[in-house]
Amino acid sequence: MLQDANANSALEQRRQAACPRGVGVQTQAFTASARNAEIWDVNGRRLIDFGSGIAVLATGHRHPRIVAAVKQQLDSFHHTCFQVTPYESYIALCEKLNALTPGNFPKKTALFTTGVEAVENAIKVAKVATGRNAVIAFSGAFHGRTLMGMALTGKVHPYKAGFGAMPADIWHVPFPAQALGVTVDDSIAALEKLFKADVDPQRVAAIILEPVQGEGGFYVAPAALFRQLRAICDAHGILLVVDEVQTGFGRTGKLFALEHMGVDADLITMAKSLAGGFPLSALTGRAELMDAAPPGGLGGTYAGHPLAVAAALAVIDVMQAEQLPARAQLLGEKLMQALRALQARVPELAEVRGLGAMVAAEFKDPATGAPLAARVKRIQELALERGLLLLTCGVHANVIRFLFPLTIEEEVFEEGLAILAEAIAPA
Repeated sequence: MLQDANANSALEQRRQAACPRGVGVQTQAFTASARNAEIWDVNGRRLIDFGSGIAVLATGHRHPRIVAAVKQQLDSFHHTCFQVTPYESYIALCEKLNALTPGNFPKKTALFTTGVEAVENAIKVAKVATGRNAVIAFSGAFHGRTLMGMALTGKVHPYKAGFGAMPADIWHVPFPAQALGVTVDDSIAALEKLFKADVDPQRVAAIILEPVQGEGGFYVAPAALFRQLRAICDAHGILLVVDEVQTGFGRTGKLFALEHMGVDADLITMAKSLAGGFPLSALTGRAELMDAAPPGGLGGTYAGHPLAVAAALAVIDVMQAEQLPARAQLLGEKLMQALRALQARVPELAEVRGLGAMVAAEFKDPATGAPLAARVKRIQELALERGLLLLTCGVHANVIRFLFPLTIEEEVFEEGLAILAEAIAPA
């Protein structure tokens, strides 16, 4: 490990020479070590982590129970490929996810490696189970960077720009949010118009959406939207697919954000905090739908990797033992109170919104309503200078999103809030 005062800049030079420009990097703080909600870079500088590796570390960096579980698995074996010589832990995790996900009906689960793999396989299952091809997603959505993931994603820059034609038969309707000036009635009217003008609902395999849009701006889907979508899906034989890749595992105050909505999904995708930093995703759905694909139609060489599965089983234990969904609710309320207190001094802070600890602060010009991306970037820079790592999002890049570990110590959380206030409203 580099130790001199120029270690970060030396690594940045190597990165630029060795890594492609398309792999964007937010900071030049190269990680040397981390613990719970704190990161130390190669120069020894400490950062408070309000990003959690983009919503991956609900249980924090190097949670002792997760580290112990992975070490124990490593002492037995670290790879065989489940499709060749299977192992009990994969089955155990599927059993737990079948039981924990919303819906009082028989379910089955398949494990994969990345969030977009879970999404791709959800679409595969929807198509093979219904015999249909069309899929409907929402504007502002983010479902991944593969070709199918990009097609479903409702944001051009930086995800779709320059990559050519997207897969066909993917349709988008507006996502309802007060900040966007779109109501649930507007969204449903757009969907009904789509059925009349562009795509026969009898050709639609699935409607996919996030309970809280991640990259799109942390807009919380109204429960009324889910109720109406459920009714429309049932009327037309369409499957409702809920993308919980970012919202899952305690972030919104429930283990799954769908629990806030009062309806069940046919298929649920998950990843990120599922395995506490190890690459793992899952698709859980109605058993008869999950059985529609023939043997060999689902899976992958690394899908359900034993080390990641061991981590995920430990994550579930930690979630329950430490009551992290409830803690998410408490931390989210405290953060929203702090942000709303700043609104009196910062008129550009147009809206504070969230569900549990999935909180956003959106900045707009108070006179014109224009998004203030430059202001948000400056807040992010000021926070980083003071030792706080923040992430942004939104179609216009004018939203700060908060994704701190749910295990964050109280004093570290308060320290982060103080730095945040200094960055948003400097004296």
